[in-house]
Amino acid sequence: MKVSIITVTHNSAATISDTIESVLKQTYQDIEYLIIDGMSTDKTMEIVYSYEPQFNGRLKYLSEKDRGIYDAMNKGISMATGKLIGFLNSDDYYTAGNVIEELVKPFSNPTIEAVYGDIHFIRDSNPNKIVRYYSSKLFSPFWLRFGFMPAHPSFYTRKEVYEKAGFYNLNYEIGSDFEMMVRLFKKFNLKAEYIPMDFVTMRMGGVSTCGYRSHKTLLREDIRACKENGLYSSSFLISLKYLYKVFEFL
Repeated sequence: MKVSIITVTHNSAATISDTIESVLKQTYQDIEYLIIDGMSTDKTMEIVYSYEPQFNGRLKYLSEKDRGIYDAMNKGISMATGKLIGFLNSDDYYTAGNVIEELVKPFSNPTIEAVYGDIHFIRDSNPNKIVRYYSSKLFSPFWLRFGFMPAHPSFYTRKEVYEKAGFYNLNYEIGSDFEMMVRLFKKFNLKAEYIPMDFVTMRMGGVSTCGYRSHKTLLREDIRACKENGLYSSSFLISLKYLYKVFEFL
């Protein structure tokens, strides 16, 4: 079963090598790796080109202007030829070499449409220390109204799911991944399985984890995502997730 891994890049020269290396280290071999670049002006694409021989034809890439990260993600989905699709951010990397091998197993059951697991966050200054651990273990669709969703970098689903439910909504600034989860679990009753495994190591400082303005935007977009998909929520309910995040850091 081919797995399409999609990495969206823009001026990611400082971190993209770690990301690519972690894909190369995967023990599962039926992988298609797609890198969708937003016309980087640094050496991102030079680094990508340098790795092409090691993929033996399994690496595809595109570098052109886009309308943002979700537009690039949608391009990746459109290009993907694998039966399963997942995303690996350009400043993140797989925590272990057997991540893809393990996440593929539940899909032998044809009723399973998606899988998800855990991720953790680090700081570049001390990559061996976990700053925050994001476990998806307790997730259920009920918790979407509180802004909780499976860790998106650990989420893998069948391509046919995107063909049925549609792509990422470009009218969201930073919350389209949450809107996608609400859409899939609320509107399409997605049948997914949790895998108790740390999938991805993420660097602190991503778009949705940076600054007061980002949190304010995300709060607004989370409420909108619920409303547009027929799920009741409110600013009070969504705000409760920030209390829970304190325990993730602890």
